[in-house]
Amino acid sequence: MCHKMCHIESMPSVNLRQLRDTRQIKAWLKAGVQIEVRERNQVLGDLVPRTPPRIQPIERPDFAARRRAIFGDYVFPENIVVEARKDSRY
Repeated sequence: MCHKMCHIESMPSVNLRQLRDTRQIKAWLKAGVQIEVRERNQVLGDLVPRTPPRIQPIERPDFAARRRAIFGDYVFPENIVVEARKDSRY
């Protein structure tokens, strides 16, 4: 019978001396496992794996719909940009 509060071991637990085994610690962290750090059976803290930040998809404007709204079904000639650049001073 437990005199102290019993808990289910759901995460690996290491003491300060075992922190030297970096291969095992790295393997657990890479696998997404949280590690409990103890000293003389007292929990000092947790090592928590860093999750990569979620990249929010960028909502891009619908340029084709904008062009249709402004110009309708007008088809631009291919060389219009080249001719416009020739007329400019740049």
